[in-house]
Formats: sequence, C-alpha cells, structure tokens
Amino acid sequence: MSETKKRNVHLPAFKAKVGLEAVRGVMTINEIGQAHGVHPVQVSQWKKEIQEHAKTLFEGKRGPQPVAAHSAPDRLYSEIGRLKMELDWLKKKSGINLP
Repeated sequence: MSETKKRNVHLPAFKAKVGLEAVRGVMTINEIGQAHGVHPVQVSQWKKEIQEHAKTLFEGKRGPQPVAAHSAPDRLYSEIGRLKMELDWLKKKSGINLP
C-alpha cells in the first residue's frame, strides 16, 4: 500500500529566511530549495511575496494615524445610546424620577 505524504507546515520566520536568501540572489532558487528541503516553486512564491509586501514595511511609521471620518459619528452615537440606556436603567432601579 502507498503511504500518504504528510504536508509540511513552515513557520513564518523560516519562510522569511528562505525568501530573503532568494531575494539576495547569491544562490539560485534550485540551490536554495535543495539546501532547505523546499521545492523551488515554493521558494519563488515566498520571494515574490516578500517583494510585493516590501513597500508596506515603512508605511505609517511617522505622524498620527488617520482616523476614518465616517466611523467617528457612528461610534459616538452608539456610545450616547449605551449611556442613555444605562442612565434609564439606573433611574428605574433607584426609584428616582428625574426629568
């Protein structure tokens, strides 16, 4: 009977290490794959992923983070509604009739 091959799960640190070696270009993709026991197509995918997401590493490092203008009023109205419900509940439980 044939044995089923178990799928390897690689940690993100390992993927980054192998992908960065491929980006450096010191060895070929095939050599990197053999050295780490990974298929060359997988090494190419990790290299491509690193290159695509490299530009996002330095975004948003300086200055205040922009706040979405449409979310602030919704958040505030929900907070007002929650506080009003709590106030009504407290008035009911305490027996105080305030306007």
